[in-house]
Amino acid sequence: MPTQQAVEPTRADVVPAHKEDVATAPPQGGSGSGRMLGIVLAVALLAAIFYGIHVRSSHEKELAQATDEAAVPTVNVVRPKLGSAAQELVLPGNVQAFTETPIYSRTDGYLKKWYFDIGSHVRRGQLLAEIETPEIDQQLQQSRSELERIQANMELAGVTSNRWQSLLAKHAVSQQEADQARSNYIAAQAAVDASKANVRRLEQLQSYEKIVAPFDGIITARNTDIGDLITAGSGSTNPRELFHLAATGKLRVYVSVPEVYADVIHDGDKADLTEDSDPSVKISGVIVRNARAIDYSTRTLNVEVDVDNRDGALLPGAYVFAHFHVPGGSNTFTIPSNTLLFRAEGLRVGAVRNDRVQLVPVTIGHDYGGTVEVTSGLTGSDEIILDPSDSLASGMSVLVSGGAKGR
Repeated sequence: MPTQQAVEPTRADVVPAHKEDVATAPPQGGSGSGRMLGIVLAVALLAAIFYGIHVRSSHEKELAQATDEAAVPTVNVVRPKLGSAAQELVLPGNVQAFTETPIYSRTDGYLKKWYFDIGSHVRRGQLLAEIETPEIDQQLQQSRSELERIQANMELAGVTSNRWQSLLAKHAVSQQEADQARSNYIAAQAAVDASKANVRRLEQLQSYEKIVAPFDGIITARNTDIGDLITAGSGSTNPRELFHLAATGKLRVYVSVPEVYADVIHDGDKADLTEDSDPSVKISGVIVRNARAIDYSTRTLNVEVDVDNRDGALLPGAYVFAHFHVPGGSNTFTIPSNTLLFRAEGLRVGAVRNDRVQLVPVTIGHDYGGTVEVTSGLTGSDEIILDPSDSLASGMSVLVSGGAKGR
């Protein structure tokens, strides 16, 4: 019995020990779930890391693409316009009387009287002034008296020559004496002719006492008055003009045309004239002649425009503007002025060809201000860059603005 009791407690100890093992089994299963959770968290963390790297890489690619796109400039372009419009060339001109001359005296004396003042219309041959020439009058009187004396000597020499010829026929005188008498008569005739010429000269000088108008016109200046000492114009180093006469029924306008326009100015073409006093009034004129040579100092062509001025609309000496009609060119192109590039190697424009810039040299014909005429270097299919930057260079990639392309 005591033995049994000892065994039973032993069994009782074994059974509880087995129960403890069964009771501790669930904690072993909970440790495995924790590892699975850790794995899931690690995978999620790695996925988040890879997603972040992917997003950052995408952003970097987008940024690089945007940077590359920003590096290509966008430009506005325009196509050259075929031909150039007709223009009006306006140049300053000087008005001159068709015929204009200063009037001097041809004899010395004192002014006796004048008949016309400035602004007076005179006719050809009208008396303008009278000069007193007492010295010329006395010389003329003396010359006429001398002529009478020489004529008397000639008549005596003629009578003597005839008598000697009669005596020679009777052999009363020698041939030498008869020839001498004949020679004296011929010399006397020559002296008479010389004296007559001197009388005519003095008479001509005396006729210059009367100053007359050489042509129809207007007195534009009177530089003398009654009692003035008058000196002959040809005998003085600094003669003073008595009157200034200008024919204003027809006027000449001289215009200096720049060399670049010289080939479009033709005789017979029309030209309009205006003045600053009233620019709305246009006076018609005609190109009658030009110098047919370029002036070396000014590089211009001197052109004369004649104007019918019977109504007195223009005054000699006036400053006017001549309007010439210049035809447009048919084999040229017109482009805006803000497409030009001024480089050391010459004038250039930026043309877009195959999305790249090409700097094209051009030759300018006429400058119209907002536009210029190009005579060489461009084609009608070129796309010209508007407002090009100074850094523009050949070979650069550009993006043509859609709104500007094909204008």
